[in-house]
Amino acid sequence: MTTEYEVVIGLEIHAELKTNTKIFCGCANNFNSDQNENVCPICLGMPGTLPVLNKEVVELATRAGLALNCNIAEFNKFDRKNYFYPDVPKNFQTSQLDLPIALNGEVKIEVDGEEKIIRVNRVHMEEDAGKLSHQGSELITASEGSLVDYNRGGVPLIEIVSEPDMRSPEEARAYLEKVKAILEYTQVSDCKMEEGSLRCDANISLRPKGETKLGTKTEIKNMNSFKALLKALEYEIERQEDVLDEGEKVVQETRSWDEAKGVTVSMRSKEEAHDYRYFPEPDLVPVVIEKSWIIQIKENLPELPDQRKKRLVQELELPEYDAQVITSSKDLADFFDQCVKEHHNPKLISNWIMGDLLGSLNAENMEIADCKIEATQLAQLVKLIDENTISGKIAKKVFAEMFETGKGPKTIVEEKGLVQITDEGAIAAIVDKVIEANPKSVEDYRSGKEKAIGFLVGQVMKETKGKANPGMVNKLIKDRL
Repeated sequence: MTTEYEVVIGLEIHAELKTNTKIFCGCANNFNSDQNENVCPICLGMPGTLPVLNKEVVELATRAGLALNCNIAEFNKFDRKNYFYPDVPKNFQTSQLDLPIALNGEVKIEVDGEEKIIRVNRVHMEEDAGKLSHQGSELITASEGSLVDYNRGGVPLIEIVSEPDMRSPEEARAYLEKVKAILEYTQVSDCKMEEGSLRCDANISLRPKGETKLGTKTEIKNMNSFKALLKALEYEIERQEDVLDEGEKVVQETRSWDEAKGVTVSMRSKEEAHDYRYFPEPDLVPVVIEKSWIIQIKENLPELPDQRKKRLVQELELPEYDAQVITSSKDLADFFDQCVKEHHNPKLISNWIMGDLLGSLNAENMEIADCKIEATQLAQLVKLIDENTISGKIAKKVFAEMFETGKGPKTIVEEKGLVQITDEGAIAAIVDKVIEANPKSVEDYRSGKEKAIGFLVGQVMKETKGKANPGMVNKLIKDRL
C-alpha cells in the first residue's frame, strides 16, 4: 500500500428493496422470472402512462434510514435523472436529488481491532434500470452486442451514499459488510450480491499525505462482491499512484472492474450532476411522511448488529471476536441464538459455528440458509459432547456426516456405534496393555519427556477407535506412570 499518498474512498451502495411489486406499478418484483415477463406500459415508459408510488418502498427506505442513524425528511420528492441508455426505455430514471428521504447518518466499523465512524451523506429512493446481458464478453467494452431484460426496470432501490471517510480498501470492505448486515437485519433487502440486489460503486482518489484538498477521483462501477471491491480498490490505488509518480494527472472518469484480468478499465469520462439535467418529477407529488409514522417504524426496528453483538458479549460472555463473526450475518446470528436456546453452552457452540460449520460452508460456497444442518441438530451435537456421550474427535466425524446428509447426531451415533467409552475399568485394561507394549515411551516419559505421553494416549485412542474418553485416558496413563 502507498506510503506517500493518502487514500480517500467513498461508496455508493445500491440495494434492491424487498417488496412484492415494483416502485411505480403493480408488476412483480421477482428475480427468477423469465426475461421480460414482469413488465407493463408503466415500467416500459409507454407514452401517457402515470406512475403511482408504492407505499411499502417509503416504509422500507425509512426503516433503512433509521437503522443507519439518519434523519428522516418528512418532506421529500422525486426527480428525473435524464440519460439515454438501452436499459432505461423512458430515457430518464426516477430518483431523488436535492430532497432525499434520509440524511446525515453514520455507521460504526471495526478494522484490525480499531473502531471508526463512517458518515452516511444520504439515502434516497429510486427505480432500478433493466439488465443488459453482454454477448461474447461480460465486460461491456469487449462485448459483441447486448440483450436487455426489463424485468428489473422499475424495481425499487435505495442508494446509500457515504462521505469520503474510508482510508483503505479494508475499511471500504468493512463498511460494505456492515451496511449489508444492517439491511439484512431490518429485512429491507435480501442483499443477494450474486443476483445483483446489492452492489456498489466506489469513488477513489489519492492525495499527498498532509494535504486537505481532495485529489481527482475515479468511479469504479457495479461491484457485487466483497472480493471484487477489495481487489478493484487495491488495483486502482496502484494505478493512480503510478500516474502521479510519473508527474501526470489522474483523469476523472468512470471505470469498470475486469474480474478475469484483475484490472480496472476505462468506460467513459465522468459525468457531472448537471449533465443529467435533473428536474422535479412532474407526475409524482412530493412525499409527505407523518412524524408519528416515523416514530412507529423506529420503535419497531429489530435488534441491529451492534446491539446483538453487545448482548452476546455481556449476557452470554462470548469473546468480542466471536460475537463479531456471529453477528456479521443475520441468518448466522439467528442460527446461533437458536442453538443456545436448545443447549446453553454459548462458547462451544460458537467454536463449532466459526470452525467446522463456516469452514464447510465456505468450502462448498454455500450460505447458512442452504445448509442441511439445523440449529437444533448442532445444539444436540454439542450436548452429546458435554454429556461425554461422544468425544470431540468423534464429533468431527459425526458433524461431517450431518453436513452431507442432514441426519441428526443421535441417529448417526447410534447407526455407527460411536458412543464414547467412559467405563473406567474397560479403559484401564487397554491403558495397561498399551503401557506394557511401549516400554520405550514409558521410559521417555519417566525421564522427563512430557510429549511421550501423547504417543501413549494416541495408542489407546487407536485401540478404542477413538471412542475412549480422552480426559480419562490421560488421567489413567499418568496414574499408572
